[in-house]
This record gives sequence, C-alpha cells and structure tokens, in this order.
Amino acid sequence: MGRARKRLDGMSSIRRYFHRNETPIFFISATNFNLLGMDEWCRNFKFINYIDCYDGRHPNTFVPDEAPHREFSSIEDINNYLLQHKEVLDFIGAHGRGGKAVFLMFDEKTEALCRDAGLQIWFPRAKLRTRVDNKVNTVRIGDKAGVKSVPNVLARVGSYEELRRVSRDLGPDLVVQTAFGDSGHTTFFISTERDWAAHGDEIAAAGEVKIMKRIRCRGSAIEACATRNGTIVGPLMTELVGFRELSPYRGGWCGNEIFATAFTVEIRQKARELTFRFGEQLRAEGYRGYFELDFLVDLDDGEVYLGELNPRITGASSMTNHAAFAHADAPLFLFHLLEFSGIEFELDVAELNQRWADPENIDCWSQLVIKHVEASVDQLTHAPQSGIWHMNDDGSLVYSRFDYHRRAVASEREALFLRISGPGDYRYEGADLGILITRGRLMTSRFTLNDRAQKWVAGLRAHYVGRPLNAVPAPVPASGTFKLL
Repeated sequence: MGRARKRLDGMSSIRRYFHRNETPIFFISATNFNLLGMDEWCRNFKFINYIDCYDGRHPNTFVPDEAPHREFSSIEDINNYLLQHKEVLDFIGAHGRGGKAVFLMFDEKTEALCRDAGLQIWFPRAKLRTRVDNKVNTVRIGDKAGVKSVPNVLARVGSYEELRRVSRDLGPDLVVQTAFGDSGHTTFFISTERDWAAHGDEIAAAGEVKIMKRIRCRGSAIEACATRNGTIVGPLMTELVGFRELSPYRGGWCGNEIFATAFTVEIRQKARELTFRFGEQLRAEGYRGYFELDFLVDLDDGEVYLGELNPRITGASSMTNHAAFAHADAPLFLFHLLEFSGIEFELDVAELNQRWADPENIDCWSQLVIKHVEASVDQLTHAPQSGIWHMNDDGSLVYSRFDYHRRAVASEREALFLRISGPGDYRYEGADLGILITRGRLMTSRFTLNDRAQKWVAGLRAHYVGRPLNAVPAPVPASGTFKLL
C-alpha cells in the first residue's frame, strides 16, 4: 500500500499498517451504511455515494451532483452510473493512481468501468460471486462442506402438480426460493394450489429452484472472512424479519441484534463451527474475502440449518464491524482488505476466533431498517435528519445533535439515525426511509418488537411528511424494485 512490503505479524502491526495506508480505497455504493466507520480504521478510505445521508457533513463521503440517468433497477446500476459520472472520475483521479474499489454489489460492467477508471476491485470476480451467490449452488457448496440445509429438493417445476410430485417427502407446507434475489421478494410460501396460482409463473420462469420443508425457525446471521490463514468468524446475530411495522415483505430482512447470549451456547458454537467449515469450502471453490451466512434455527429440535450465503458485505456488516471485539482487535472487513492487499501476514485464526467467541467481547446493539409499508406513493417534503435522536419519557422523539458515529449513542434513550429518503424523494411501498442504530435489544425473548422499538419506529415515521403527486408525476420506482442496502 505504498510502503515497502514486509510480513505483518500480529494485530498491532496489522492495525499500524492500515493506519499508515497510502493507497486510496473507495467504497462505491448507494450509501456508506454497510461500511460505516471504516474510514477511521483505514487511512485514505473514502466513500463515493449516490445518496447524501449527511447533508454534506461527513468528511470522507463524496456525493456528486445528480446527472441524467436511466431508472435504476439494481445497486449495480447505481454503481455503474457513479463510475461514469465526471465528478466521480475527477474525484478518483485527484487521489492518485493505483486506487482500489470495494462494493456492496457489482457486475461485469462494473469491472470494465473500474478498469477504465484505473481502479482495481478488491473482491473476487463478479462471475465467481454470482456462481456462489446462486441459492441452489449454495446448497451444493454447503453439502460439500458438511453444512446441511433445511430438508429440500432442487428442481425445475412448471406446475403445482409437478411441485407436489418432486417434494412429496417434504410435507404439505413448502418454502420455494429462486436462485437469485432478495428473500423478501423471491421466497414463496406454498401450501395450496391457490398459493401456487399467485406465484407459479415466477417460480416456473426461474429455472431450478430450492424447494424446502417449512419449519418453525428463528433467523440468524453470521459474518466471516476467508483468508489465506483460514476463515475468521464473527458472532451470531439475531435477525429481524418480516415485521409489518418495518417492511411490507413477508420474509424481508429489516434489522439485526448483536448480544452475547443470542441463542444458546450450543447453537452459537455450532453456527461458528459451520461457518468456519463453509468458509474453508469457499476457499476451495476459489472464493476469498468477506461473506455472510444466514442460519435457520429449528424451534422444535434446535437444529441449525444453512439458510443462504451472501458473498459480500451485507446490511449486518455495520453491526459486526462495530462490535466490542472489533475495537479490541480490528473490524472484520479490515481482514478482507488485508487479504486483497497482497502483503504477507501471519495470524493465528483459531486464537482470534476463540477470542471473538468470548461473551466478554460482545456488547449489545440493535439496528432497524425502516421502509415505507403502505401501498401509497407521495413525495417527501420533510424527513428526519441523520444524527443522534433522543426519546423522551412520553415516547416522543427529538433531534439532539448531528453525528455519524455509532459510539455517540450514550444510552438506550438515544439512537443514531441514518436518513436514506429525504425531501424531494418519492415515498412508495418498500422504499427505504432510514436506519436506526441503538444500544440494547429491540426484540423480546419471543422475537417480537419490544415497546421501545415500537416507539422509535412510530416516532421517526411521524417526522416524515409527504405531499400528493401531481396529475402527471415523474416515474416512480415500482414496489420492491431492488434492495438498496
């Protein structure tokens, strides 16, 4: 990274290496949410974003002026737009040659645009990521690693009768997932022919799909990084899924909690072991770097099943990379950057994993992703600012001060709010309004939203104000067009 190469031995030398980094590294995405705070661990780390969540007040975030573009249908479209924007290219060029790029999502067009801009992508190639991201292939990779999925069959089905025939051993209630897509939009619950009628065309058109037995389960998430020294594994987090107060999508992810006693000791340990195994298999498949696994914990027998793989950073990454263990050692994503830097390093992965599993190194935080849940469309005139918000005794919320650090949250009465949709934006079903990050838990022991969470959501929604659209409105994104975060 601009200095003489030598082998790094231990955490202090790794931290010092990034503290002195001279190579420009750009996180290019819709927002900086996924890698919030990484600029404070790695010198010359910059955010290039489409959405300005901070009204120009974040020192390492660059947002270009809006330029004409086609309607976006994916995060890749946003990134490709940014990489063709003159202001962005000038910003990259001003930081010198040899820049590196990291993304939440990218495709082969992104790769070509990065080559044109003189950027090297520090992630596995898009073609490989696509292959392992395929939910059908994920099952097969897990099988090779000894990480089993919920009882399932992988098949193409063109009719309800065919679905029932191939899944006859899985029971009457099924969950069908297509190979790609956000779980909130491409996971279908099929129990009757009427259910098939509502989704059958989409399932039939998807080709080979994953057909699972429906189980009573809790969702969980765990992030890891496959390095040349082995797979580094973070803590098991709970997932908030499908809460109507937050998301209009059944099965749609809408937040996480991280705390030392998430699930039982046995479940936590098993999830970590399975993640390590899966990471080692990913290395055998040629993949390296950051990834996330969703696990499904069966409420009837405690079995831990592989849900899906995200071969990238995710919406849970801000939780993993800000946990107490990350401040004691280094954020998980720093090891991803280290892996792609090309520098030699020595790291006792087993010792690190054991330390990160210690409950003393895991503090308690939660995050909520708040979407517009109504089947309505308007244009926002007012929206809550990003920064620290305070909850009064009566449950009302007041804006306290501007900040972009999670650590600025002093108690469970405060939260860091990251505004996504602001004045002038359209508010439509499924639109991301903002993200709330606070200390403590936001779910009960029965995995329902607790009273404090309900007050935070209602209070922030009350600060959004919209006006009806004109008779001939500008194009508005369709509900569930794509996952922004």
